[in-house]
Amino acid sequence: MQWLGRRESSNVDDRRGVSGGGIATGGGIIGVIFLLAKFLLGGGNTSDLQQVFPQGQQQEMTTEQKAAEDERARFVKVVLADTEDVWDKIFGDMNREYTKPTLVLFNGSTDAEGCGGASSQTGPFYCPADHKVYIDLSFAEELKNRFGASGDFAMAYVVAHEVGHHVQYLLGVSDKMEKKRSLVSETEYNKYSIKMELQADFYAGVWAHYDEKMKNVIVQKDIEEALNAAAAIGDDRITKGKVSPDAFTHGTSAQRMYWFKKGYETGDIKQGDTFEGEF
Repeated sequence: MQWLGRRESSNVDDRRGVSGGGIATGGGIIGVIFLLAKFLLGGGNTSDLQQVFPQGQQQEMTTEQKAAEDERARFVKVVLADTEDVWDKIFGDMNREYTKPTLVLFNGSTDAEGCGGASSQTGPFYCPADHKVYIDLSFAEELKNRFGASGDFAMAYVVAHEVGHHVQYLLGVSDKMEKKRSLVSETEYNKYSIKMELQADFYAGVWAHYDEKMKNVIVQKDIEEALNAAAAIGDDRITKGKVSPDAFTHGTSAQRMYWFKKGYETGDIKQGDTFEGEF
């Protein structure tokens, strides 16, 4: 992705170097998968869940590491700026106003005002209560080293996915999900959770579609990197089949790739009804 020298979003709360807060369990692209997998495999109870992910420990960075992280920060700010431009246009075409989310950058852990806390262990996530996307930039290294999802557009996909959750909030999907939570079983709710995550993948694809047309900064290799990242963090890939599909919360690799690709190829927000009209 061509990003150097381009506009960076100003809707960023940079808390790097400041630690604190608890554990957030909602909306993360992989955090909930890890938490549920370890909980179910360990046979624990709900009081043990926070012990699964202790607060991230902030370590002293070398000059080189600091420079690399600063570059990642500039990159995600450019990506966020592009999501603002794209969703401004899409919402404008629907005669609606797009309210921009805030991106919170942090190291280790931080307070997430509406969701209790954010930790590097839970991965990037969107908090609908405060309309903020939380990202520890070390996740870029985890994508590459742990999941084999390399390339800068893998991280762009992550940012666009979390912004996709913000789009769901603005369109009322998040409120409908909250109402469902009290009406269905946990197993049934997991199925709805998967559909919500897949729709966020679709919206990430829609963003890539428009970003390519509006900015001319995306090449085919970028899309391949996004699809690789979507596959790498599918429920089946992360849990390696050790957890029942009924406990999945984000969708399989094939599902995530399918919906991102559909969004990218169509650019049509109306084709992203992963809920199949159930709402």
